[in-house]
Amino acid sequence: MKRTRIVLLLLAAAFGAVIFLNRERLFSAGCIGKHHTLSVNGVTIYYETAGEGDPVILLHGNGGSHKDLHTEIRQLTEAGYRVYAPDSRGQGKSSSAEEYHYADMADDVFCLIQEWKLDKPALYGWSDGGIIGLLTEIRHPGTLGALAISGANVSPDGLEDSFLDPIRFLSPVAGSLTQMIINEPDITKEELASIRIPVLVTAGSDDIVKREHTEMIAASIPDAELMILEGESHGSYIVGSTKMGELIISFLQQKPL
Repeated sequence: MKRTRIVLLLLAAAFGAVIFLNRERLFSAGCIGKHHTLSVNGVTIYYETAGEGDPVILLHGNGGSHKDLHTEIRQLTEAGYRVYAPDSRGQGKSSSAEEYHYADMADDVFCLIQEWKLDKPALYGWSDGGIIGLLTEIRHPGTLGALAISGANVSPDGLEDSFLDPIRFLSPVAGSLTQMIINEPDITKEELASIRIPVLVTAGSDDIVKREHTEMIAASIPDAELMILEGESHGSYIVGSTKMGELIISFLQQKPL
């Protein structure tokens, strides 16, 4: 009986960790603006656009959609930016793939930028979106004009054990998107050092990403600014909060595109 109870507790913890984005998600009603689809890199990507001005791409986290960043979308459009908010492959309203890799998602973003005919847009990515943002500029140098990331890791060991261990426990039956968290990314310090655009690196003091890992990311990028938000978790200052949007706007105003 005791062993069964322990297993059930582990399963509950793992389930909670895998859907950590869902527990902090505030879904908006309806669309933020015009909605579209584009077929790129072997998948069909759903995205929405809103506003006018310099372009900013927003990327959500694992298992989410553009709706997770509805508050930031509203803030940026009101501040005079044109927002592009795609759903990553296999998530939201975008089509699925047989397997998932951050590099493929970064190439999706690069292809979208080409299709949108954007010249050095800014990009903000939360969690997996931050990883994808880093890889977009690493794999396609000079594509972005500025980059802001929140709660991103460059290797699985950058995640807190309390988050990662329950997922590993379920790894034999985990889905492809969850397997990606377990096995990827694998971004080196040398690759981070190759990023030659302004970068804002943020995380919560109670994030699922280890603080020293976030500090290493910022220290490895030549023109990076680090900000740790005290008392905040992985998404508390992002989903349904105006804090991250204000930081993004301030960052972009200081680093004009």
